[in-house]
Amino acid sequence: MTAKLNANLVAKSQPGTPLQRIAQWFKRYGWQPWPYQKKAWQAFKKGQSGLIHVPTGAGKTYAALMGPLMQLMAQAPSKRQQGLKVLVITPLRSLSRDTEKAIQQPIQDMALPITVETRTGDTKQSVRRRQRVALPDILITTPESFSLLLSYANAQELFSQLKCVLVDEWHELVGSKRGLQLELNLSRVKQFNAGFQIWGMSATLADPQAAADVIVGISNNTGEGQPQATVIDAKIKRPINIQTLLPPNMETFPWAGHMGLRMLPSLVAALEINQSTLIFTNTRAQAERWFQEILAAKPEWAGLIALHHGSLDEKNRRFVEDALKSGLIKLVVCTSSLDLGVDFPLVEHVVQIGSPKGVARLMQRAGRAKHRVGETCNITCVPTNALQILEFTAVRHAVEHKKVEAKPSYNNAYDVLAQHIVTCAAGGGFTASDLYTAVTSAYSYQSLTRQQFDWVLELVEHGGSNLKAYPEYHKIEHNQGFYTVKTPRLERLHRMNIGTISSDSHMAVRFAKGKKLGYVEEGFVAKLKRGDRFVFAGRTLELFRVEDDAALVKLSKAKPNVVAKWSGSRMPISESLGAAMRETLNFDSKNTQAKAEFKALAPVFHAQKALSFVPTNNQLLVETCKTREGYHCFLFPFEGRIVHEGLAPLLALRMAKGARASLSLSVDDYGIELLSKHPFDFEAQFSHELASQALFSQSNLLPDILESINLSNLAKRQFRDIARIAGLTQQNFPGKRHSARQLQTSASLLYDVFQRYDPNNLLVSQAHQETLEQFFELARLARCLTRLGSQQLIINHTERPTPFAFPLIAERVTSTLSNESAAEILKKLATQWDIPA
Repeated sequence: MTAKLNANLVAKSQPGTPLQRIAQWFKRYGWQPWPYQKKAWQAFKKGQSGLIHVPTGAGKTYAALMGPLMQLMAQAPSKRQQGLKVLVITPLRSLSRDTEKAIQQPIQDMALPITVETRTGDTKQSVRRRQRVALPDILITTPESFSLLLSYANAQELFSQLKCVLVDEWHELVGSKRGLQLELNLSRVKQFNAGFQIWGMSATLADPQAAADVIVGISNNTGEGQPQATVIDAKIKRPINIQTLLPPNMETFPWAGHMGLRMLPSLVAALEINQSTLIFTNTRAQAERWFQEILAAKPEWAGLIALHHGSLDEKNRRFVEDALKSGLIKLVVCTSSLDLGVDFPLVEHVVQIGSPKGVARLMQRAGRAKHRVGETCNITCVPTNALQILEFTAVRHAVEHKKVEAKPSYNNAYDVLAQHIVTCAAGGGFTASDLYTAVTSAYSYQSLTRQQFDWVLELVEHGGSNLKAYPEYHKIEHNQGFYTVKTPRLERLHRMNIGTISSDSHMAVRFAKGKKLGYVEEGFVAKLKRGDRFVFAGRTLELFRVEDDAALVKLSKAKPNVVAKWSGSRMPISESLGAAMRETLNFDSKNTQAKAEFKALAPVFHAQKALSFVPTNNQLLVETCKTREGYHCFLFPFEGRIVHEGLAPLLALRMAKGARASLSLSVDDYGIELLSKHPFDFEAQFSHELASQALFSQSNLLPDILESINLSNLAKRQFRDIARIAGLTQQNFPGKRHSARQLQTSASLLYDVFQRYDPNNLLVSQAHQETLEQFFELARLARCLTRLGSQQLIINHTERPTPFAFPLIAERVTSTLSNESAAEILKKLATQWDIPA
């Protein structure tokens, strides 16, 4: 925080307009403002709001910041009212430190009498108490801390001086419940102070204008209900050089699954320890394993290599980040915890272990390398199995053609609205009409009807029509139409549970002597017994005992006998990557950039062509065969695991309607397996035009999906998070925290009550809709069916499963058999192509 000492003397010693002083500051570092930055400053001066969309490392922060900073510089300190002028929102707490440093630099260099502070969950309690009374000129915070500030009685006073809101990494928030939370927060502040501007920042959006419209919101003042968003972009070259580290011997390379450790010797040989490198993995378990294996292969690198993921203790993560910036650490094995806009100037190279599963994700991670304007981002992709080489070829194709994933829309989420209503009631109160007007100015709530709003209002006021008899659901009350929270205790409980991030309960992992290493999920610890050994924080730990909310451990030299697991470890390929994979199948083997990859894949395609067929982009390959297991049918839509998890039971249901059958299902990112123990004529289902059209028809899609799955059980899991966000269940209490199992039990009881007595309950309807989207991507599934119905069907009966079918069998076999039995079966299958497993 910059002190305001001798402010007038400083101002006199640095003559010139704010723009001239900013230009001089740029010149001091040998920089020249980009045209897009000047354009952004002019747009701010004109009172516009919108989105700055340029490549990583191109100076988005200063493009967004300098406009409001010049506005502050133009005001004499003696005339400037105390209070918040610029609010900066970051999606991660870890980003706030880098953001504060970037903002502080020009302020300190020019000795500006402007205060800057951060407010996150890591901020000291004493600082947060002070900020409840008076905020600095510039505050950096998260959507959750923003909501907390809005929940205090003096919220209107805190935001009365606000001139601008800057949202960093907007692509991480848009289309999510955290994004909705931020939209509603901004709509609330507009009630207090309608004159502030909003600017988002991003580098990897498929539709920048749509994303800009969302963050700016709807203008209710004009009566037109139209977005008022400007997009600032620039044609700044930031090439991405994608290389694939190919296995030295394709014949012995895994065909499915695996952690990728077969590639360890090749990667270690390719790494230069003096070149600062980030090694990204998709899961925390994979990061832990790769860190240990690299250190075992190169013990002389001890002290130069580190581990970083979200479950590690914050002090450890901060140390790694600082050491990477200073050059003390040269190589970090990490997860998505480092793939957002943290600036590591010394990082020259990025490695991706396994498929990135999405085009934007790879671009974001690649952008960490050479985080400078005009520099080429170098990323090396390391496959964990054979077909991932095809994914890397596809992701390069998608990046070249700028085919980035579109962000999903998320409209009228009633659980987020319910939480926001209580926040507003605590934060000074509201009238229903005023709050409804504010809520519908948020882009994602513009279609919310007054009837829907009143239903949610009634829910938080007295539990709706079903929970009126239970006082714990009576959160707010009104006096002559003005709503406030009923008791100070309810206010405190609400603040403890603000937020939309869903996660399982976790337990601290600490040494018996007290040093904390981080957190693992409660469900994992519950399955451990004393003496069990697992890898965490880069070490092999042995469980000593479980005490209160901590797992006490000690170091062990023995091999681990259990594997630490975290949720969210099976990401599907995105729609853009799936489309790129289908297009990649059309590539000529002489394609310049993909030549080496196609050469490596030659054994796969050779065996596939010999046994069956390699489809083109407009063809759907269907394979049938008979084995000792029964009668198989394989389809290869290349649409991603989640869509296939909806498509497989849908096809099974529709097939069974024509001919009774009991089918086992297996899916992966590339295809679907249907297996019948008894004779079943799969070919007849596809060979007749009317029959195949019925299989892929969108007619009765929703009823058929609901019939083919147990929606109720899945929806109960989804309802757990909805109930928590809406405040029907509470996870955090003074001195204790409810486990995921306790939350699930409470939510399931509520779900059953609503299902039985309130079939039109909006939260239950939301749970059903979210379940269909989250577990099956219903909209994408519908698009997939349309595509499959228009494609040429290639139906082949094969003597044995083909290489394309092999991962599906591996998926099913490894989930039902022991590792030894599964490995034996898969090895026999692979040798049938004359290619060892």
